[in-house]
Order: sequence, then C-alpha cells, then structure tokens
Amino acid sequence: MRPYILAEANWKHIHDQPIDLVILPWGATEAHNYHMPYATDVIEADTIAAESARLAWEQGAKVMVLPTIPFGVNTGQTDILLDINLYPSTQKAILNDIIEVLNRQGIHKLLILNSHGGNDFKTMLRELGVRFPDMFLSTCSWFHTLDKSTYFDEPKGDHADEMETSLLLHLRPDLVLPLEEAGDGAAKKWKVQALREGWAWAERKWSQVTEDTGIGNPKQATAEKGRRYFEDVTQKLSGFLVELANLDVKDLYE
Repeated sequence: MRPYILAEANWKHIHDQPIDLVILPWGATEAHNYHMPYATDVIEADTIAAESARLAWEQGAKVMVLPTIPFGVNTGQTDILLDINLYPSTQKAILNDIIEVLNRQGIHKLLILNSHGGNDFKTMLRELGVRFPDMFLSTCSWFHTLDKSTYFDEPKGDHADEMETSLLLHLRPDLVLPLEEAGDGAAKKWKVQALREGWAWAERKWSQVTEDTGIGNPKQATAEKGRRYFEDVTQKLSGFLVELANLDVKDLYE
C-alpha cells in the first residue's frame, strides 16, 4: 500500500493520517495516432502523479492522490470513434462536488494535475474559489513543466508526438505498436494568420487537421528519452507538491 494513493489506501491506515494537499489527476480517453492507446493521457496522469507524490512524501509532504478522472473535454473530436467528451460544465460540476467534500473535511488545498490539452480549469477555479473561500485551488499541466526541445528531436507536436510516444515506451511499452505502424502526425495549419501565430484561438476540428489523429511526428521516440523526461518532470513536480503542502494559505505573497 502506498499511503499517498487513495485508491490503494484503507481506512485502518489513513483515518488519522494528516493530509495537507490533495492531488486530482485529470486525463482523457481519445485516439492517439495509430500506435498508442486511448488511455495514453490517463496512464501519464496516473504514473506522473504517483511518482511525484512519492518523491514529495519522502520529503515529508502530507499529500494524497485521488483516482484519475479518465474523461476530458473532446468537443473538437466528436466524429472520432469513442473519443469520450465531458463538457466543461460537467467538469465544473464534478469539481464542485469534490471540493465540497474536501472543504467539509478540513482539507483546504487541491491541485488539479492536468494531462490533456483540451482541459482548461482556470475559469472553473475562479468561480469555485469564490464559492469555497477557505480553499486554495490550483492547477498545472505536467507537459508544460519542462522545455521539450532539450529532450526530443521533434518537440513541436502536441498529441501522440515524440514526447508522448517516448513516455509510453518507457511506462507501458506493451501498449505501443511498432513505430513503423504509426502515422507521421502531419497536421494542417490554420489559414487565418492570427490563429496560425497563436495569439488568437479557435477550436481545431481534429479530423480536418490530421489524418491519423496525431499531431507531431513520433518516429524518433525512444524509451530512454521517455525515462529521462519522466524522471525530470516528476522531480520538478515533486518540489511543487512539497511547496503547496507546506504553504500557509494566510501568507501567500512576499
């Protein structure tokens, strides 16, 4: 039993255990090119949350990881078979209920560890922070913690690319098809200049942008690249967890 993983813990061991920070990993269930499993974002969320929490726990942080929520916002992928969509309003309702439990039980810090590019929790946390003023609510996306260009040869992809493929080759190689079976992850660009440059936004219609559901070439992925990236991401995240767990919510600024 890992006492910082709620799914493995039991009442006998944790009913008097202090908890300073709860971590909620949030993934998605969606196609990842031809070679990767639909649960890619969930596997990444599970493993990165667990390893970051382990490192933080060993530094004395009283953290608890909730079970990963396996469905995310997939509104741009409605025609891709079994890409499961949760609307943002549904996500907010789920968050409201979880936060209500934590607040009632005197656990006043929550981090959403996001594992899916379509999820965006900031506006939800603004609203829920007003509703639950005693809570310190935060979110981060693990894939934004490090500069991918220092780890990967083709770092510009954002879905089933070299980075994600390398991670899965390290974490669950049994679920990754041979790379010669993967698509090249080629993606069409916006015709509108502002959207192409990234300072304006509109949702991409996934099946019109990519033929294989990937964005980014996975062909140079290796398990060793994935191992190095995983270790550095979880090391950096663990420091964040330690800081959050030890944070005095009445003394936030310097």
